[in-house]
Amino acid sequence: MKDVKLANRYAKALYEFSIEKNSLETVYQDVLFILNILKTNRELHSVMESPVIPKGKKSKVFAAIFEISVNEITFKFLKLVLEKKREPKLFIIMKEFVKYYYKFHNIKTVDFITAQPISEIVIEKIRLMIQEKTGATIEIKPIFNPEVIGGFIIKIDDFVFDDTILKDIHTLKREFSHNIYRAGF
Repeated sequence: MKDVKLANRYAKALYEFSIEKNSLETVYQDVLFILNILKTNRELHSVMESPVIPKGKKSKVFAAIFEISVNEITFKFLKLVLEKKREPKLFIIMKEFVKYYYKFHNIKTVDFITAQPISEIVIEKIRLMIQEKTGATIEIKPIFNPEVIGGFIIKIDDFVFDDTILKDIHTLKREFSHNIYRAGF
């Protein structure tokens, strides 16, 4: 919880500053780039989280990777994060920034869980249907889980719509566990 609060403060500061400097879209693209680098490069993640590696070396690594790849605002923010020794929380900070961006642009991410992969045409139809109902721009993240057996689960914000066979099986189990009929007539 403490990490999320800290990340939220840093993300909000970057978000508000990027709006103030009319660089929100550029900074957002930089944040996506940084998140991608952090997701795909475990060594960089290890370097950032290591308390043994001095701040100077971390600063050189960051400069080598990000100085020419990102906007000046984003790079100065990364230097600030290093200076304040918050680099282990950088991934969470970037994720929180994306949440601010999504909220500002009314973008919602939907987890669409199915037992089998589904076609892009079906995903697009579902996206359009949810977009029409919510009035938000929808990004669908398809997730395949064979345990679902059949049907689908839609998760958007705090709302979960579960129309799966697995849910039906659990409902039947619950109903049969409370048998109202007694043997012995």
